[in-house]
Amino acid sequence: MTMITCVSPVNGEVYAERPALSLDAAKDVVARARKAQKDWARRPLEDRVQLVLKGVARLNEMADVVVPELAWQMGRPIKYGGEYRGFNERSNYVASIAADAMAPLVVEDSANFARRIEREPHGVVFVIAPWNYPYMTAINTVAPALMAGNTVILKHASQTLLVGERLVQAFVEAGVPADVFQNVVLDHDTTSALIAAGSFNFVNFTGSVEGGRSIERAAAGTFTSLGLELGGKDPGYVMEDADLDAAVDTLMDGATFNSGQCCCGIERIYVHESLYDSFVEKSVAWVSNYKLGNPLDPETSLGPMAHKRFAKVVREQIADAVAKGAKALVDPKLFPADDGGAYLAPQILVNVDHSMAFMREETFGPAVGIMKVKSDAEALELMNDSPYGLTASLWTKDVERASRIGREIETGTVFMNRADYLDPALCWTGVKETGRGGSLSIIGFHNLTRPKSYHLKKVTA
Repeated sequence: MTMITCVSPVNGEVYAERPALSLDAAKDVVARARKAQKDWARRPLEDRVQLVLKGVARLNEMADVVVPELAWQMGRPIKYGGEYRGFNERSNYVASIAADAMAPLVVEDSANFARRIEREPHGVVFVIAPWNYPYMTAINTVAPALMAGNTVILKHASQTLLVGERLVQAFVEAGVPADVFQNVVLDHDTTSALIAAGSFNFVNFTGSVEGGRSIERAAAGTFTSLGLELGGKDPGYVMEDADLDAAVDTLMDGATFNSGQCCCGIERIYVHESLYDSFVEKSVAWVSNYKLGNPLDPETSLGPMAHKRFAKVVREQIADAVAKGAKALVDPKLFPADDGGAYLAPQILVNVDHSMAFMREETFGPAVGIMKVKSDAEALELMNDSPYGLTASLWTKDVERASRIGREIETGTVFMNRADYLDPALCWTGVKETGRGGSLSIIGFHNLTRPKSYHLKKVTA
């Protein structure tokens, strides 16, 4: 029997483990989900929406368990209170638009014809969720998928092994039928075998680029619809008319919050030469105020990375950049808790360029590079010099300028004077190796359903 294990970054010890389902047992889960789906879809939309919201409310009641569990599993400090703010915002928003998103598109309703396009649920939706924001990333798909009439099977990352259990517990206790929303613990081979067998009608995966490629390979020839949110190397561009203090505050938070383990975290910053020195100075001061330590300590503002192997990648990228001429500006002595393992001090690098992996490859840690630029054209070229494209953050007082530059950036979302935020009213999507598809917004509902056309010729006397 294969065991799936979560090693806590807090102390390096096993925090939780569960047996992985055999392929036959996993097929039984899928069969129950498929059998339950038609009855679930026949329920009125508003009933499904309200049951999902009751599940969300029930999870909120479990905060005393959920928040410390998150700290133990992936290291986020308890002072931030888990993920409830975004979790609730996204759930409530998709609930508010469900009726409009699922409404038929009426082309004609005359004496002779009724012609319309309705939205029909795919069937069984498989959600493969990541560890970095395990509740918020899962709910992006779970909530609208259930509201739309799909049944959902959730597989969580081993690092956040207990999250799927908590989500399903909350929703089932709130009244969602047990076979409608199920949690599974699977190894990679079983996951791939299920997808290759066409077990699911839609698969949503959030994770690495290589993970996304393995999902696509498994799904090849099955015609299974896929949603993929993969790697990122999101840029910020600070123009000469930017609000400097606001830019520092938001971009540094975007680069280091959650120990930099954010899908849309800021990983590289380009600053106009007129503001460069001031921006760098203020940024170093901002980052130096973190308290790195045990995430269960309410005074801790920066916890360990989720696993020591993730921190190793960050340290290797920084060392490689420094060897090639970059300069590290944050004094490591300010962070005595940095143990060379999962506990990693934040860092800012200057004298960086795109020959360095640190400015090209996903870092996914509390470290960011800052480069000086002379023009919009130079900044645009550098922002687009990336295999990824999730978000880009522009800092200026000129909306027209931001819109003009934004149209030229190869990205899924353009922010102006904001960063590292997921707006549930907008489609969350990416380009290039960041993936394909999109969640949330009306478009998210449409991706979780299929169009069905009705062309009805009426009998006339």
